[in-house]
Amino acid sequence: MKHLISIEDLTTDDVVQVLDTAEALLPIALRERNSVPTLRGKVVCNLFLEDSTRTRISFDLAAKRLSAEVINFSAKGSSVSKGESFKDTALTLDAMGVDCVVVRSHSAGAPVQLSSYLDVPILNAGDGWHQHPTQGLLDVFTMRRHLGNLKGRKVVIVGDVLHSRVARSEVQALHLLGAEVTLVAPPTLLPPDVEGWGVTVATDLDAILPEVDVIYLLRVQRERMQGAFFPSSREYAHIWGMDARRLRLAKPDVLVLHPGPMNRGVEITADVADAHQGVITEQVTNGIAIRMACLYLMLAGEAAIPEVVA
Repeated sequence: MKHLISIEDLTTDDVVQVLDTAEALLPIALRERNSVPTLRGKVVCNLFLEDSTRTRISFDLAAKRLSAEVINFSAKGSSVSKGESFKDTALTLDAMGVDCVVVRSHSAGAPVQLSSYLDVPILNAGDGWHQHPTQGLLDVFTMRRHLGNLKGRKVVIVGDVLHSRVARSEVQALHLLGAEVTLVAPPTLLPPDVEGWGVTVATDLDAILPEVDVIYLLRVQRERMQGAFFPSSREYAHIWGMDARRLRLAKPDVLVLHPGPMNRGVEITADVADAHQGVITEQVTNGIAIRMACLYLMLAGEAAIPEVVA
């Protein structure tokens, strides 16, 4: 891979290659093996122009466990906060000799723009409402580890689809692996172009829960909302939130995923978040493995995955 900007740019074979590589690298993510020197001498820059904790730390750990050097660049306190243009920031990074840039931005299209300024791999860590490809990949990786082949598996994605870059990446990744996707959300939180997504849209969450293999709960993104998209958090939780009663309607072995951070008591109750069907903390670990795989495929060239993790 030259860049990873959108799941739309990938084929099914590309996705499978990333998942298989992550599987081989997972022992390092789990700290069952020491870090490997595969990317020693490479410099990875985490350019985070939007606040993030878990994604930034995940990319930081992924690079370091492959022995890359890491530069963490955030908007706060940087030249960006003093008015430096995005292009000048990019040229500064280029002058520093970075080998890869992981970028996160409020602005959709920022990774594409950055790729026009720099001749190094660009990895999208989330751009506006557009895409979050490594989140989609780590989620399907988590599903595949529990369910095996995802072809024909039924996944319901619940919640704030309108503001979710995760939902877009998730749906595209699941389609590439043959899964069937249903969206359940308040009508005000569905995107206007949802008919072109190739999904089923449902309104009655309780009715479809017995049929699904995976329940994927999206975070209610209050920071992106400029108006009242639903009457109250209490009403949202009652109609679209996942609680113990709803979990009992589903298959005993259903998987419950959430991209985090969770709004406990809104889209998910504490007892569901901590139930055995929940694989939310596993998603975090798998995220390190997926991001290691992406960096490896972008930067390692012809280097084989070290035998210690094969």
